[in-house]
Amino acid sequence: MKKILLLCAAGMSTSMVVKKMRESAAQQGLEIHIEAHGVETIQDYLAEYDLFLLGPQIRFKKDELQKLADEVNKKVEVIDMMDYGMMKGDKILKDALVLLG
Repeated sequence: MKKILLLCAAGMSTSMVVKKMRESAAQQGLEIHIEAHGVETIQDYLAEYDLFLLGPQIRFKKDELQKLADEVNKKVEVIDMMDYGMMKGDKILKDALVLLG
């Protein structure tokens, strides 16, 4: 089972995106574990998750976080601002699956 972690600053809108992504995965019959946590917790989850998605509001942290993720061969990517703002969980999930290969 693939595991995706969304990282955010505060969490309210990101938790709504997670809900939409989970709904999309369920509709497609995909077994994917998706959660959201504060960006400061990334080191607690580096070994556990396959992909880390950043809320657009913290995109400035991408390079710093990618260096941490590189140590365990994981990817960090920023969620598209429009998709995030419009809560397009299906599109965000589709993009994540491409990143996961």
